[in-house]
Amino acid sequence: MRNWLLPEHIEDILPPEARRVERLRTTLLELFRVHGYELVIPPLLEYLESLLTGTGHDLDLRTFKLVDQLSGRMMGLRADITPQVARIDAHLLNREGVSRLCYAGSVSHTRPRGINATREPLQIGAEIYGHAGIESDLEIRQLMLSSLRACGIRDARLDLGHVAVFRALCRRVGVGADLEAQLHEALEAKDTPRLDVLSSDLDSVTRKALRELPGLYGDASVLDRARSVLPRHPEILAALDDLALLSQDNGLPVSIDLADLRGYHYHSGVVLSAYAPGTANAVALGGRYDEVGKAFGRARPATGFSMDLRDLVQVAAPVRESQGIRAPYTQDPDLEAQIERLRSTGEVVVVELPGHEGSGTAGCDRELELVDGKWQLRRLVVERA
Repeated sequence: MRNWLLPEHIEDILPPEARRVERLRTTLLELFRVHGYELVIPPLLEYLESLLTGTGHDLDLRTFKLVDQLSGRMMGLRADITPQVARIDAHLLNREGVSRLCYAGSVSHTRPRGINATREPLQIGAEIYGHAGIESDLEIRQLMLSSLRACGIRDARLDLGHVAVFRALCRRVGVGADLEAQLHEALEAKDTPRLDVLSSDLDSVTRKALRELPGLYGDASVLDRARSVLPRHPEILAALDDLALLSQDNGLPVSIDLADLRGYHYHSGVVLSAYAPGTANAVALGGRYDEVGKAFGRARPATGFSMDLRDLVQVAAPVRESQGIRAPYTQDPDLEAQIERLRSTGEVVVVELPGHEGSGTAGCDRELELVDGKWQLRRLVVERA
């Protein structure tokens, strides 16, 4: 076995793709900045109990674990940056009002999410803390859609769900934790026969509502159908009202799925997903997760979204890049001044090293040439063999 081979689903990012990834990262962080989101950079490693607080079982399974040689305590290699940002908001910033925070960095997963997925996503995202109203969910939805447009993704589709519908049905009749977990699993699989078996001891209203949930998906008209077949509990009606607002003024197709319970033990309200042509995985995921701040000992409502730059670069619109400029190695002050001037405008200028003329300058389509005592740009002629 070659000792330089990387583990499965762990890859290097080579220059052309790395440039595209970095361009998207800087574009998105600048977009977040002008919307008032402050950048934070959490550590790669944390003590395990802090890293997994309030995140549920799924993230625990995805987290690499190791022993800290200094303290002897268990540490984790982050699998999601969002809980870290919630910790920063709760304990380091300790603000009373609204906080808008953003981040970008690598995360590691013990297993890939799909056959072709990486175990080292490059996560970027934005979060709002301290506001529990639908207005902050609307802001996050709009920022997520603006992020897709900034990446040149025009034909996206937005999927909406709301975990409060299922949660309200369970809480109303006092469903125990074990049964709730089984019902959740059956709903995720849209397994109606199993739902019938699991809900057989519940009252007829709850049983009928649970059986309706798998079929409540489609366009915004689903919400009218949901109001007619689901119990008129205040929590359910409020969730449907929120979804109605979020499904408007998007500028792209919207679908609603009331059985979509992704991140049920993590999210507390609306869940958002955006899909783009060319990839089966969502290019953006988000939603409300008020319980995470509460788990850190400071109840702070929170909503946000995240994206994987590796996924984005596969579906983002291609950008035509300017080629570089080749320059000879010389101590001529005029040439050095010309090179500095070009670089200050954003041009790539590659100076050839002595003895290696013509090598190491791939991607250059122009060169600086001395003509009548002045350094001038000319088109680089590539000699064909």
